[in-house]
Amino acid sequence: MKRWLPFPPLSLGLFVVWLLLNQSLDVATLLLAAIFAIAVPLLTQSLRPRGTVRIRRPGTAVKLAFVVVHDMVESAITVARLLLTRRNDEMQSRFVRVPLELRDPNALAALAMIVCLTPGTAWGEISLDRSSLLIHLFDERDPEAFIALVKSRYERPLMEIFES
Repeated sequence: MKRWLPFPPLSLGLFVVWLLLNQSLDVATLLLAAIFAIAVPLLTQSLRPRGTVRIRRPGTAVKLAFVVVHDMVESAITVARLLLTRRNDEMQSRFVRVPLELRDPNALAALAMIVCLTPGTAWGEISLDRSSLLIHLFDERDPEAFIALVKSRYERPLMEIFES
């Protein structure tokens, strides 16, 4: 039996955010908040992974979090330096396809988020067969080194966390 409220925390969050954004408690605002709080979780239900997520190596997850934060800060500094010191015609923007061994949908989602949130990457797409990740890079002179970096720093730990 389907529940009419598939994810109550999301519904509550949407309801509160709607009220805060509108800064009103009139009937129309409350009604719209209630409609969104029910409709959005129902419409996005198919996007959420089925079953429970199992983190098999929490220590590896903590180490990966530190690696990701470090890489994001380092990348932000590098991108800022490049923007301030290089001309556009000196940039080597490109798409790089990273072959993947990772298959767990939660791990793939985490990898896509890590890569897309890192400054210097503007866009990412996982292939339909989940065999590769296509990433647009702001400035990359050695695509093979970038592929090796993604596989060693992100893919392998995610495989340990979700698939081992």
